[in-house]
Amino acid sequence: MNYQYIEQLLDRYWQCETTLEEEQILRTFFNQKEVPAALLPYKDLFTYEQTSIHEETLDDDFDDRMMELVGEKKTVKARTIKLTQRLQPLFKAVAVVAVILTLGNAVTVALRHTDKPAQNEVATVEEPKADGISVARADSVKIDSTAHIPLSIR
Repeated sequence: MNYQYIEQLLDRYWQCETTLEEEQILRTFFNQKEVPAALLPYKDLFTYEQTSIHEETLDDDFDDRMMELVGEKKTVKARTIKLTQRLQPLFKAVAVVAVILTLGNAVTVALRHTDKPAQNEVATVEEPKADGISVARADSVKIDSTAHIPLSIR
């Protein structure tokens, strides 16, 4: 027999120019029992779909059955992690740093205030002696407005 049409369809198939109907003709031809020896290498390509349908596939409940065989009935699911949960260790570290800085600042301020006289205390200024030179010293005394402590400039 002359299989020139089938060979032409095969040539067009390899160049990706066949239509769906022409591919169906090729599948039908290669599903026959008697295929010429020259075209036999192409038979598996076109009969693959029919043979793969009859093969056993996994069911939807395959996972459940396997887990029962193993002894575990509960399936493990991936959990979603929110951004706040992911950054929680960073938030804790920032809080620790803030507490340390606050305590350090409080200690520093407390140590500074022990060196200075209390705000309610008024520093005493010595009265100038009766010498004529001391008049200039008495005029140079100024009062610090923030601490209300008189300071003398020398």
